[in-house]
Amino acid sequence: MKRILVCITGASGAIYGVRSIEALNEANIEVHLVVSKWGKKTLQYETGVSMAELASKVHEVYDEENLAAKPASGSFHLDGMLIAPCSMKTLSSIANGFADNLVSRAADCSLKEKKPLVLVTREAPLNLIHIRNMEKVVEAGATLFPASPAFWSKPSSIEELVDSLVDRILTHLGINEETAIEWDGDI
Repeated sequence: MKRILVCITGASGAIYGVRSIEALNEANIEVHLVVSKWGKKTLQYETGVSMAELASKVHEVYDEENLAAKPASGSFHLDGMLIAPCSMKTLSSIANGFADNLVSRAADCSLKEKKPLVLVTREAPLNLIHIRNMEKVVEAGATLFPASPAFWSKPSSIEELVDSLVDRILTHLGINEETAIEWDGDI
């Protein structure tokens, strides 16, 4: 069974993390979870989902301050890591190798172990510092995945918009072989 670490940080867009966990469960993936302090607040505010409810959907939950937790070591096997949403603070920590909490340390391990690391950034507009940090993480091997859903599929709800992005995220994590929603070139 594949094992994916999902992290939710304090940027807006907690629904992407929640729905990714649900989709990974549907795909029979072992899901591990870290939610930052501000991620917990944003999760509750934006989705109404409690930590207890989210914890019931994953294999194991880790405290972001526990740098002795399993994902803090490259020897803990992960098939990939997803940070959804990824705040600019978290992006900066990863880009600069700061590794001051479990999210950025686990990302550091994913990069050094050459495992897929997908960062669903959620910020607009971007300043030059953001862009340079994005460049650094991409050069280090991460996949930068801005939370920019496609409208060409003519979604009829926010859920469909979110799910179309989650579908593509799972493809980049190697869970899906191809996306469920495919452009057919017909306008």
